[in-house]
Amino acid sequence: MFQLSQEQKIHHTLRVAVAMCFIGHGAFGIIIKPIWFNYFAVFGIGHDLAYRLMPWLGSFDIILGMLMLVFPTRIILIWLIFWGSLTALLRPLSGEPLAELIERAGNFGAPLALLILAGSGGKQIKGWFTRINPNVEVKSETMHKVIFCLRIVVFLLLFGHGWLNWIEKKSLLNQYSSLGFSNPFNTARAVGIFECIAAISVIIRPFRSLLLVILIWKIGSELFYPQYKLFEWMERGGSYGAILALWLALKSETKQQQVTLAR
Repeated sequence: MFQLSQEQKIHHTLRVAVAMCFIGHGAFGIIIKPIWFNYFAVFGIGHDLAYRLMPWLGSFDIILGMLMLVFPTRIILIWLIFWGSLTALLRPLSGEPLAELIERAGNFGAPLALLILAGSGGKQIKGWFTRINPNVEVKSETMHKVIFCLRIVVFLLLFGHGWLNWIEKKSLLNQYSSLGFSNPFNTARAVGIFECIAAISVIIRPFRSLLLVILIWKIGSELFYPQYKLFEWMERGGSYGAILALWLALKSETKQQQVTLAR
């Protein structure tokens, strides 16, 4: 029976994660998410023009997300790294807390990790446009870079979300209230402490068992946003994918070390 290697599992995990992130993000453009007007205003774009541009940008995000599923290329990943970074950066530039940028590390970190895993594609530019082959053997040096990248990404997204809890972000408080917590402020602080400690643990020493707990926590907790539940959950696909990919990559690294010791 055909079985995927750990490297192939990481590849497919990150591909799906990137697709989820940008399909979910694009959906907000099509449904005209009100907060987006603030981000267009950073560039001096008024309400009427922003209203007309949102569906186009949203559709473009969805198309690129779909392409990552059927025909992934390095040039798409390069664009998504840039676009994911820019859209995350617009949040603090529009007056939101810096934590909003940090918490969205999965949006640009997942495509970056996949690009590192895929390699440069050769010295010629045409390698950027050719389909990424998930079946190519990955060198141990490359896997170390992928793991380092994912550790930074997971640290940022956990620390950023913990920070947002600690400063009592309104939408998070509403989320806890809707779940029946009598004191959402204390709940937010407790969650914030847990996520910040987990983030630091990932940087110091990422235990696979802890990563599994964090993955279940993130996937479950993101389901309860008061608005746009499905799209909010999908947009954070980069976060889930980065955590799962790190869990897989650490297993791959352990196997490589065992093989080296056996020799």
